Parts: sequence; structure tokens; C-alpha cells
Amino acid sequence: MDAVNLKKLARQLKLSVSTVSRALRDSHEISRETKEKVLALAAELNYQPNPYASSLRRQKSRTIAVVVPEIANNFFSLAINGIGSVAQEKGYHVLIYLTHENVSEEISIVGHLLSGRVDGVLMSLSSETGDTTHLAELKRKGVPIVFFDRVCDTIETARVTTDDYESGFNATQHLVDQGCRRIAYLLISPNLSIGVKRMQGYLDALKQNSIAVDEQLIVQGGLDNDQNYALIKSLLQRDGRPDGIFASVERLAISTYHVCNDLGLDIPGDVKIISFSNLETASLLQPSLTTVTQPAFDIGKTAAMVLFKGLDKKSAIADEHIILKSALIPRASTGQ
Repeated sequence: MDAVNLKKLARQLKLSVSTVSRALRDSHEISRETKEKVLALAAELNYQPNPYASSLRRQKSRTIAVVVPEIANNFFSLAINGIGSVAQEKGYHVLIYLTHENVSEEISIVGHLLSGRVDGVLMSLSSETGDTTHLAELKRKGVPIVFFDRVCDTIETARVTTDDYESGFNATQHLVDQGCRRIAYLLISPNLSIGVKRMQGYLDALKQNSIAVDEQLIVQGGLDNDQNYALIKSLLQRDGRPDGIFASVERLAISTYHVCNDLGLDIPGDVKIISFSNLETASLLQPSLTTVTQPAFDIGKTAAMVLFKGLDKKSAIADEHIILKSALIPRASTGQ
């Protein structure tokens, strides 16, 4: 005999599934007469509610999801540690999903999360994400979501980032102060909020110092290290090569070091380098790397605290942008 479920009860009673469900929960929206009919048939057919399905609607899984593009990047490893510190204190499990910078994988993960297996989501977007329809669906289905680092500005919820624009400006100004006039900017994706804001800081710093923007000095890399190497090598071999490089992510800074080594270029004599990076070994590189170091652990921790505040109060996450400051740490790669 087939198991009796809400659909079967609804079909026999000629009612909607939602009406039957509310009647079984003794909702005030359902009339006494309808409740009695539903309860009578449920008893007759020995209906047993599905505890898992019920938990999806009324209970907490005590699990949150963290969706990030990668964990090889030191920033995300530290941010996850920050998230974990709060989740552990709250007695929650953390499921970590990797998009590998692939928007199709991100959409697939979001589809999985819509099943109700988690109480909330903490997310940093993939570099390919443009259309955010799948993310809006999470919000529409009532799944609380908080963005961190790589954020979505079109969805009303909390976003936790560093001061990307100011840090981009300060990094460029630092190179100018060290005597650089041809400053290249290396980015990973034009879609990402961090890339847009950091580059705007770069452009405004050039303008403030009366340095003309050279589009050939703005280079978009990617996830393929060999391709990044080739792009940066071409940049440093052209006439009028840059005397300063601002890498918006650490992956591109490391590729720049490899290129300079292979071309016999001296850092910082021939080219000065600064990068956004949480690389623990930045001070041990030869020469040591000047970095804009993000408060990665605190960004993750803050994002988690905002999410749990909403879960604890069973209220909507406030539409707010929380900004934590990064620190520019001068080292030998810019002549310090």
C-alpha cells in the first residue's frame, strides 16, 4: 500500500495541499468544519507526518551553508575559520560548498540549498556571476542569506566587505609615492564587486596625481596560472613597461613574481609590486611582498554574527553594508 501523504489526503478531500497542511497544524486560517474533515480522514488512513519534511518547514536543521569560490586563497580559509568560530559557539554545523569560480556550479549549489537542508547561507560570489536570479530565488523562498567579500548589491540583505575602494586608492597612491608613474592594474573579473571598487580606487588615485590612464596597463587575468603568466609576461616585455604593478588578488601577484624571476627583472628596482593578499608567507617572499591585508577572519565572523542574529530573532536580515578596514603593509617589493 502506498504511504499516505499530504497530497493523497488533499486529493481525496478535494482540497489544496497547503489547506490540508494548515488544518493539521490547527491554523486559525482554516475553519473548524474543514479541520474536522481533514483530521478524520488522516486518522482513518493512519496518516503519519514526514518528520524530515516537517523539519524543513517548522524546525531548524542547525546547519548553515558557506558558499565560496575557492579555499586555496588564504582569504577564504581565514574567513571560514571566522565563520566556524561563531557557528561552533551557536551549536551549528557548517557545510562548505565550492563553486570553483563557476557560475553553473553556483546555480546548482543554490538549487540544492533551496531544498531546505540549511537554516541560512553565507556566500561569496564566483568570478563568473553576472545574472543573480538564482540568488534572488533563495531570498524569495525565505532562506536567509548574507554576502561577504564578493557581494551582490541587487538583493536586499547584509553585505560584509573590506574598504575595497579606499584600499585600491591607497595601494595605487603608495606606488605613486614610491616614484611609479606607469602603474598596471591586474584584475580577476570585471563582474566582481571587489574588482570594480578596487579598480575605481586605482583610477581615481591616478587622476588625483595627474597620471593619464593607459588601458593597456589594465590586464584581466583568470583562474589559469599559465594564462596569467603569459599575460603578465607580455605586459612586462612591451615597450614602456610598467614600473609598478597593483594586483587585486594574490594569485596574480605570485604570477608576477614568477615572470620577473624568469625575465631577470629586479623587484623593486625594475618594477614595484603591491597586492591584496592574506598570504601568511608574504613577508618571507624574496623580496617580501607589500600587501593590502584584509581582516578576513573578522569578515567571516561578522557575516556569521549577522546571519545568526536574524536566525535567533526569526527576523529578516537588515539591508546593510558593513565595512571593515584593511591594512596596507609596506615591504621590500615596493622599496621599503
